[in-house]
Amino acid sequence: MNAIDNSKMQKDDISLGELMSILSGAKDSPLVFYYNGHPVKPGYHVTEVKAGQFSALDCGANPEAWSEIFIQLWDIDEDDRTHMPAGKFHAIIRKVTEHVKLDDSAKLTFEVSDGIQPMQLYCASMPTLRAGAVHVELSARPASCKPRDRWLAEQQAEAQSCCGPSTGKSVCCG
Repeated sequence: MNAIDNSKMQKDDISLGELMSILSGAKDSPLVFYYNGHPVKPGYHVTEVKAGQFSALDCGANPEAWSEIFIQLWDIDEDDRTHMPAGKFHAIIRKVTEHVKLDDSAKLTFEVSDGIQPMQLYCASMPTLRAGAVHVELSARPASCKPRDRWLAEQQAEAQSCCGPSTGKSVCCG
């Protein structure tokens, strides 16, 4: 199996390690996730953290293998709670690591539901600190065709290098 290089995730994707590193520096700040154009409710819960090792065959019959971590958020209002401090979220994830092996470089996926609507999958962008809170934008994780994605990446790399072999010499296409 070919392992997917997790450093080649979507441009908005971050790994668990990156998220945890940023949160460790802002432990007292409220952690606010945003999805579908609005913030999670202040009473949200982290209801599940799971790690998976996946093996698959893509639509081009190419074997794939990768690790992924799923963090499930339950978007509810509860009592008079405020948004969870970044340090509490950090502690929840670290507690999980006592029982489940979490690869800090794994693809990170958030599963979000309000308990009524079906769960939806999101990737997280790099957190930002503003107005005294840590803000994390979640964007919908789209389906993709890996062979096409690889082909497009190769085309883009060739266009960016702007040079190709020509009778043993590099020729720029400027």
